Amino acid sequence: MMQRTYRAYTLNNFNEIEQFSAVADVDREAVETIGRVFPFKTNNYVTEELIDWENAPSDPLFTLHFPRREMLLPDQYETIRQLIQSGADKSVIDEKVEEIRLSFNPNPSGQVHNVPDWDGMKLDGLQHKYRETVLFFPKQGQTCHAYCTFCFRWPQFSKLTSLSDSKFSMTQDYEIYMDYLKSKPDVTDILFTGGDPLTMSTSILNSYVDRLLEEDMNQIKTIRFGTKSLAHWPYRFTTDKDADDIIKLFERIADAGKHVAVMAHFNHPKELSTPVVEEAIARILNTGAQIRTQSPVLNHINNDPAVWSQMWRRQVDLGCIPYYMFVARDTGAKHFFELPLAECHRIFQKAYQGVSGICRTVRGPSMSSHPGKIQILGVTDEPGEKAFVLRFIQGRNPDWVARPFFAKFDSDATWIDQLKPAFGKKEFFFESELENYLNP
Repeated sequence: MMQRTYRAYTLNNFNEIEQFSAVADVDREAVETIGRVFPFKTNNYVTEELIDWENAPSDPLFTLHFPRREMLLPDQYETIRQLIQSGADKSVIDEKVEEIRLSFNPNPSGQVHNVPDWDGMKLDGLQHKYRETVLFFPKQGQTCHAYCTFCFRWPQFSKLTSLSDSKFSMTQDYEIYMDYLKSKPDVTDILFTGGDPLTMSTSILNSYVDRLLEEDMNQIKTIRFGTKSLAHWPYRFTTDKDADDIIKLFERIADAGKHVAVMAHFNHPKELSTPVVEEAIARILNTGAQIRTQSPVLNHINNDPAVWSQMWRRQVDLGCIPYYMFVARDTGAKHFFELPLAECHRIFQKAYQGVSGICRTVRGPSMSSHPGKIQILGVTDEPGEKAFVLRFIQGRNPDWVARPFFAKFDSDATWIDQLKPAFGKKEFFFESELENYLNP
């Protein structure tokens, strides 16, 4: 396979996308308007091999990458559009953009509470919410090959200073992070995340991983890489100039006796349809690494059980492990992408019923919320009250995990904070203790 040259498209040059010339002016306006509020970036692989331009803008892959007018509330859209058309000063537009961004919950699920204190300083490049797992945010990996329009990490890519508390990046001396890990012997898993850590060159990635392979880091058993690269730029693993180097890195981690897990984000079966993604997946699996797949369930993109069944089956055919179906987080353009929890569960149940047991490694639908990952197990009418059956897959307190609890059924609710306890309970069992975690 010949090397493919990466070409990024942003708000500054999206009009250079050849296929975009056939899209209506109203959709061009949406990019120019909403691209001021939410980060916009795509690339030539997405535009040339994934999007069905004959069906744009309703094509799911178009919606996944290009702003749609409905992603802002009507009054917000009109305000920004008029400021742009009137030639308003950039500072005036930025002020209004900042106001709108702050209204979209830029810090979902209390992420700032996950940043640990260590030796008198905040480790802004770490999140440590669950006992066994620490998230690393390498400063060189805080971008992606393309931005998803639903991404809950949109503040990570935004430049306005008011969102600085919602950005995470490893800026301190790396040995400080190692000292923190050694002080937490229960930590066994490191998740490199971002952004997308696999946008980094392998030489930089090596500098982070090498230290974790040294003898005093034997407590670390699994190294994970959260990435959309397989979906957005699979050439990263096939023909990029250091593609062979990243394959060797995975082999080296496995040879050191640690488990390598590529946490791959696929939102639609089309992202699994090209020859290059097949080759990229095969190369990764040949190193001894595992690929686990995850995605939120999203209105306008994958809100169809048949899409999920097809996607899980295809992933298993390629050797991947279906891992999570998430509920869209309560941030950004959630009003456009969100679905009621009851509908999320219906989609999951129908999709789950449509595949064989080998695909049923997937868990969901799951809300990554303040207290932890809460799974919707189902709906019950017993004893005499219709209720959601819920449980923790992960919790700030490990003792919460796998403990079922009940919430009154609400056909409109889209997030845990809209649910109320069922069967006469005044609060969910974890609520009082949760306050101690959020306000120590």
